[in-house]
Amino acid sequence: MTWIIIISVAAGMLLGYWVIPHELVGCLDKLTTAALCVLLLGVGIELGQQKEAWERLWKVGWRVILVPVMVALGSLLGSLVVGAAIGMPVNESLAVGAGFGWYSLSGVLLAKIYSVELGALAFITNVARELMAFLLIPVTARYIGKFSAVAPGGATTMDTTLPLVSRSTDADTAVVAFINGSILSSLVPILVPLLIKL
Repeated sequence: MTWIIIISVAAGMLLGYWVIPHELVGCLDKLTTAALCVLLLGVGIELGQQKEAWERLWKVGWRVILVPVMVALGSLLGSLVVGAAIGMPVNESLAVGAGFGWYSLSGVLLAKIYSVELGALAFITNVARELMAFLLIPVTARYIGKFSAVAPGGATTMDTTLPLVSRSTDADTAVVAFINGSILSSLVPILVPLLIKL
């Protein structure tokens, strides 16, 4: 998946620089909006079909919600601190951090509603978070704790990093990871536009 992302972005840059006429750039906005709607519809369908996970959520209880809440707060606080250190406006750093690792959505959202530059930064930042999660999850599970291993993956713990969390921890933690990823994924399209307008 990582190679597909890199190749797609590189191909888009080359096409944009040498092939696509500037007059057609306006059509890309409609295409991006349509693709974004399809992406969000797909996520909603996927969340709706995970009936067993939702049933297990009810059995675990309301405290499981604390995991995504703490992951979200930690992500936003971390992005705020790093943004302040490099002189980035608060709204921009918070909006990038609110991607929670979901690079395809956060990058497109920010490029559409704010600026292409910030969208590109959100994309790169959240891709880097997912790649780092693959390295950090096993180490965190082993030396810090099972529930702590859910945090590096952010929104990706409902899909791409879920198998790694499951292999590095246990079945109960995998359910928590799925719920964490589901909730954070649901928050991305709400928080990113909200925080960029601060």
